[in-house]
Amino acid sequence: MESVPFYPVNDFGPLMKGMVIGGIGILHVFLAQFAIGGGMLLLYFERLAQRGKEPDARRFVDGYFQILVLVSFVLGALTGVAMWFTTIQVGARTIGVMVDQFHWLWATEWVCFSVEVVAGYAFVRAGQRLGDRARLRLLALYALASWFSLFWINGILSWQLTPGRYLESGSVWAGFFNPSFWPSLIFRTFVAMALAALAACLVINTLDMERERRAALIRRASRFAAPMVLMPVLALWWVAVMPADSRSWIMGGSIAMTMFVGIAAGSSVLIGGYAVVALLIKRLYVNAATALLLLALAFGATAAGEFVREGARKPYTVRGVLYSTSITPAEVSELRRTGAAAADPYPLRDAAAYPSEQLRHGAKALRVLCDACHTMHGGNSLVHLTATWTDDQLRLNIAKLQRTKGFMPPFAGNAEDVEAIIQLIKWEVADRPSRWPESGDPATLAQITRWLDEAGVK
Repeated sequence: MESVPFYPVNDFGPLMKGMVIGGIGILHVFLAQFAIGGGMLLLYFERLAQRGKEPDARRFVDGYFQILVLVSFVLGALTGVAMWFTTIQVGARTIGVMVDQFHWLWATEWVCFSVEVVAGYAFVRAGQRLGDRARLRLLALYALASWFSLFWINGILSWQLTPGRYLESGSVWAGFFNPSFWPSLIFRTFVAMALAALAACLVINTLDMERERRAALIRRASRFAAPMVLMPVLALWWVAVMPADSRSWIMGGSIAMTMFVGIAAGSSVLIGGYAVVALLIKRLYVNAATALLLLALAFGATAAGEFVREGARKPYTVRGVLYSTSITPAEVSELRRTGAAAADPYPLRDAAAYPSEQLRHGAKALRVLCDACHTMHGGNSLVHLTATWTDDQLRLNIAKLQRTKGFMPPFAGNAEDVEAIIQLIKWEVADRPSRWPESGDPATLAQITRWLDEAGVK
């Protein structure tokens, strides 16, 4: 077997790496889905205008597109670049696996995105000077390109959780059209439509026209938010096709994930229900404050949904292929033999701060095996999680990591790694004294080895 690859180390201080990429990712997904839904909404309003069904629709289209380009293209592009920049620091191997497996599909998605951007800027610059047919075609090109950008990226992202027959055949298309592809694609399409509708209600309130004319436009836009009432059905479909252990995390096995599922589902039902009952049935008027509040609720639903999507993959970043530690299942046995950090070429930034070689060993092992999801004193802090554990409890729980918490991968190191990490945690709990005795009792190491063997590597 080839040696396990190591990548340059990035330290985000008290922010765990998942929080950094998650924060950028949530904002980027929100903006991207807004851009996709916005294209479909604008195409719908342009058709209304050209058919004479809504006299103010064209004025809305020209104004809304300026907002769409300013928000989604500029901020969306910035957060998109930030996503790639951050992800290659946080999970370089995961991105490498995804690009390696789907490089032509990534390229296709980038082509779609390029067409989307070109069509969008072309409409902003020349849309008001174009004839009806050219305007409609340009908007249709924008809407189609943006939705197909979602189509391709959705298949790659959903593959991470449900690779399906890919694990047996290695087929790109088996991985792309995986079990969660369709529920995820339809779900995201409905979310994109709802975000576009809510943003439209906000923009319509800024137009200088009579209230009744604005109300007519709002009723038209609200139709795009109505499909959100189907979100719980799509969510149940998605839950039904995910792996059983992942399903258990969101159904009560992890209370945080269960809570976020409730937030995402509840927010979606509230937005969809408001669109159907208040806007379509009662024909109420939505002012700017209400539209902004609904958008904030939609952002919360997006954030909760992305948290669940990411968390449900644990202990993998690509199920069955790569653990959250950027170690493959096949490499765990090798690292049990050699040690987790034996081949790590990167030095510690503050090596002199550790009073013993064992603590330096522990810092490097922890960097390889733990800091994808934990910090020492910040988010998901190891000090806070383990401060009340006894020494043997620490040794047992870390050695049998995948038995301690089922959403963590097997400990990919040897007994010396376990003991070094434990001594590092104890040193940190003790507020980093200037002296710390090394611990290497052969009987203790033998017991840790037995626990590692009992836990196995799967």
